Amino acid sequence: MNSTASHRPAGLGGVVVATALPYRADPAAPAGLAVDLDRYAEHCRWLLDNGCDGIGPNGSLGEYSSLTDAERRAVARTAVETANGDGTVIVGVHGAGSHQARHWAESAAEDGADGVLCLPPIMYRANPAEVIAHFEAVAAVGLPVMVYNNPYDTKVDLTPALLAEIARIDNIVAVKEFSGDVRRVLHIKEQAPGLHIISGADDVVLESLLMGATGWFAGFPNVFPAESAKLYALARAGRLEEARALYEPLVAAFRWDSRTEFVQAIKAGMDQVGRYGGPCRPPRGPLVPEHRAQVHADMARAITALEKLGASR
Repeated sequence: MNSTASHRPAGLGGVVVATALPYRADPAAPAGLAVDLDRYAEHCRWLLDNGCDGIGPNGSLGEYSSLTDAERRAVARTAVETANGDGTVIVGVHGAGSHQARHWAESAAEDGADGVLCLPPIMYRANPAEVIAHFEAVAAVGLPVMVYNNPYDTKVDLTPALLAEIARIDNIVAVKEFSGDVRRVLHIKEQAPGLHIISGADDVVLESLLMGATGWFAGFPNVFPAESAKLYALARAGRLEEARALYEPLVAAFRWDSRTEFVQAIKAGMDQVGRYGGPCRPPRGPLVPEHRAQVHADMARAITALEKLGASR
């Protein structure tokens, strides 16, 4: 796609941000909320300019399941156009079946994406043979594929043994590991040594990177991009004391990335630091007052700690 691709982290790694999606009020749009592509482009640019290695449109955090097909395509194209070779663009191609996921992978290839992120079949607890066939269909499009292990939402666990089979498929290059079990990192390395392991849960990212993960497909860098890029660099360099000093005050906020209300929480965090998070489309509603207060407190702790770390430099 561009001349900078060879300088990017291998295996679709580095800090790739699962981008939150802004809306603007529009009575004619679904749920009265239209996708704000201009604001989305500005946000993608801000993430890349603040040290992140890539952006991931149309993931769960990007509310892909609440978008029309036209909106989903427009979001992916906006991400590619905005990155313009300055970062990796990994488009979510999740679908109920392999024909839908392959369709979105073909669209991503046409639009110039660097790779795709793909869940097993959604809305159906597929068996191992069906999971493998699903990823074969997506990988046949030709883009590098990061498979996504999220056993909580899909009810399908891409175990190390199953990943060993999936990794034999041409163009499967990485797994976004969201089981929350950091023991998986070494187990996957043993079972599928050629597969890049990408931390998918913000609240175990340091542990995963120290055990050999080569990337972070992340949520809270929507709020703290420069600090997240620094955390990643410190961890990859083995500078544990500095990495822990940065990570520990952030992890309470990061835990929201693994909760049901993760989209609302991350958008609330963006609002709190002066960015625009804004509302979500149904079925996601606003945070209940108890959760909003807790997000605010966890974010305040993180912001205060980062200010202190900045002042001590």
